[in-house]
Amino acid sequence: MSALDDMLAGNHYPINDEELIRIRNNTRTLAAEYNELHREDHTNQQRLLKAIFGSIGEDVHFEKHMNIDYGINTTIGNHVFINFNFTLLDCAPVTIGDNVFIGPNVQIYTAHHPIDVATRNQHIGWAEPITINSNVWIGGGVIVLPGVTIGEGAIIGAGSVVTKDVPAYHIAVGNPAKAVRSIPEEER
Repeated sequence: MSALDDMLAGNHYPINDEELIRIRNNTRTLAAEYNELHREDHTNQQRLLKAIFGSIGEDVHFEKHMNIDYGINTTIGNHVFINFNFTLLDCAPVTIGDNVFIGPNVQIYTAHHPIDVATRNQHIGWAEPITINSNVWIGGGVIVLPGVTIGEGAIIGAGSVVTKDVPAYHIAVGNPAKAVRSIPEEER
């Protein structure tokens, strides 16, 4: 298996593998180009988003600046708005559903690093997928950690650190984020 295959399978992999470096460099170059575009250059914005991400739906908008690790491992649905200063470390698959709103300064991390210093110094990593289902609203400054699924229609309060799954139609807040209440049927 290649390092890319190992990475996507959730196995330990060498972070500084040549193929992985090439993919990251290409993605970061495209993201930097996106970040320099004029705000109203929608044609080139869409061209670059399609080149960066594995799959991207209709009516997807990113404010500047975006920082993307791989891009190719991420699928984005339709009608998605991602606000300023978005960071995505998509070493494992990331799925973002339809009608998702992501606030400014949100960070999504699929990557893990070993606790053991000797192994960490060998630049070994592994990753777990993240799923953000449709109709989710993620407040500003939220951090989503590896292996998390955010359920349909959930709301994540600003500044929360999401370490565990969030049930559908629940509001979760805090560090670590906890579901504090369900969203009534009439508000879904």
